[in-house]
Amino acid sequence: MTARTLYYLGPQGTFTHQAAADAERRLQAYEPEGFALVPARNASEIIRMVQSGQGWGVIAWENNVEGYVVPNLDGLIDAGGVAGFARIGVDISFDAFTRGPDPLDAHAAVGAGGIAGIPDHATVSAHPHGLAQCRRFVEHHQLQPVPAASNAAACRDLQPGQVALGPSICGPLYDLHAIATQVQDYHGARTEFLVLGPRDEIPQLLKTARTQGVNEFESIIAFIPLSTGPGVLANLLDMLRDAGSNMTSFISRPIKGHDGTYSFIATIDAAPWQDSLRGALAAIVSQGDWVKTLAVYPRRERPNPPVDAWMLPAGGMRAATIAMQDDAAHNVARRELLW
Repeated sequence: MTARTLYYLGPQGTFTHQAAADAERRLQAYEPEGFALVPARNASEIIRMVQSGQGWGVIAWENNVEGYVVPNLDGLIDAGGVAGFARIGVDISFDAFTRGPDPLDAHAAVGAGGIAGIPDHATVSAHPHGLAQCRRFVEHHQLQPVPAASNAAACRDLQPGQVALGPSICGPLYDLHAIATQVQDYHGARTEFLVLGPRDEIPQLLKTARTQGVNEFESIIAFIPLSTGPGVLANLLDMLRDAGSNMTSFISRPIKGHDGTYSFIATIDAAPWQDSLRGALAAIVSQGDWVKTLAVYPRRERPNPPVDAWMLPAGGMRAATIAMQDDAAHNVARRELLW
């Protein structure tokens, strides 16, 4: 027997590479022969490799700063014969790199943006999510963002006079100089990844998890109501609520090129084979709607912190506002709720 191939978004040094390495350690019970980690050019290629039975794959799924990785979400909705069976979380931190002479050398010139050895308005490259997560650094140093296929690809292909953003491991991997560390806007950023396998293998993999003592699972399920109009979405949510399902996420994606039609994707604290959720899914299918389970994996406890007042966006209303004097509250309500 040979090691199973585990595909990740390449090249070496991506956050997906780190997630694949974590998955390699955590999934040993599924694959006693171990894994061979192989880089792929993009998430679409990873999904194709899994579809064709050439191995398993790891794709980025959700980030707590930028939200869902939409192309990967759409790709999994559209993919046949693929599903997720494990979820891996990776803490996200970005360093800023340059190539060439050490930019901290005392003789290096300093541009208006304040980076030694880097010309004014130089380009900075990273994956689009990486650029979004380091927006303050990019704007402060007057850099021109250029999207790359991955953060590690940006680092690998970095040219003198340019800047790349990526994980700290990319420095030694690609012989780069770190000109700044932890340049992301939000510390505590984290990305969740899904491990994908051929759909026909998933029931046995989940059975293995259950025999090893895993009792609680989480599912990601896509729904498409075939009829549209008032009350359709409310009816779908009512059916899930009546089943006692605890929903931790619910989003919509347009069915591309068809105005007014959507996929709805729910993350639910239950497995599809459990009686309550199974009954709800059967009822939803019986009324003519399209349903597809995208992933089922062992559930982890999620933090449930309160939303503090300082986290709230500008404007809006809450109970404390209603408690104001009547005239003042009325004026606030009229402005914020557009009454």
